Amino acid sequence: MSVLIDSPVWPGPRGWRFAHLVSDSSFEELHSFARELGVPSRAFERDHYDVPEHLHARALDLGAELVTGRDLVTRLRAAGLRRPKGGGSEQAPPRARG
Repeated sequence: MSVLIDSPVWPGPRGWRFAHLVSDSSFEELHSFARELGVPSRAFERDHYDVPEHLHARALDLGAELVTGRDLVTRLRAAGLRRPKGGGSEQAPPRARG
């Protein structure tokens, strides 16, 4: 069971860069970690949280494992938790509470 995060390279609002935070175990683990990190539930998108660069070091301090974007997706798929855009046959997970 691991919470994974890639590097904050994805451009976002306010000129910030964002990382992706996922769990290769469960959405419950992911939502719990995101709450502890202080990421708002609105940052959850299908299978990951968008984490602003200013929270990246804290995520690592809390135990997130730094991986490449490719490894993040590979491990998410292997866990059966990948929810790609476009829907597919998989049902989207419920939004985080809080």
